Amino acid sequence: MRIAIYPGSFDPITYGHLNVLEIGAEIFDKVIIAISHNYNKKGFLPPEIRKELVEKSVAHLKNVEVDMFEGLTIEYAKKKGANVLLRGLRAVSDFEYEMQLSQTNSALADDIKTVFLMTKPEYAFISSSTVKEIFINNGNISKFVPPPVEQYLTYNKNTINLK
Repeated sequence: MRIAIYPGSFDPITYGHLNVLEIGAEIFDKVIIAISHNYNKKGFLPPEIRKELVEKSVAHLKNVEVDMFEGLTIEYAKKKGANVLLRGLRAVSDFEYEMQLSQTNSALADDIKTVFLMTKPEYAFISSSTVKEIFINNGNISKFVPPPVEQYLTYNKNTINLK
């Protein structure tokens, strides 16, 4: 079975993330969205909420599961029996960072490969940071995030720590 890990903070998940995931779900038998959680960092959304929103956003993909992890991605991948790390690229500017990460992971576990997938051009400019900035400044995020994310953020705007 070809298992891919799609790691990230997904804070929040965007249509760009979903595009990469949908392509990955066509290629691999199973894709695990691995939401990284660093207890030392305060995210925009709590990890449990991110997981819930990702689960709702990917419910249409039957070979995808959502999980949370802490620590090294490569160790998590080994634990899950994955043979691939799935990484999305939006633009050339992403490549240098992703290449360094890939080479580091390869040095730690050369049997786990990294596969890079490009998002569709209409998603190339979307990032979680951009979505947060638009949201914080009362802009419309519906073009950038799946409905569960937009609904959650809109409904809970007064309780989210916007700093």
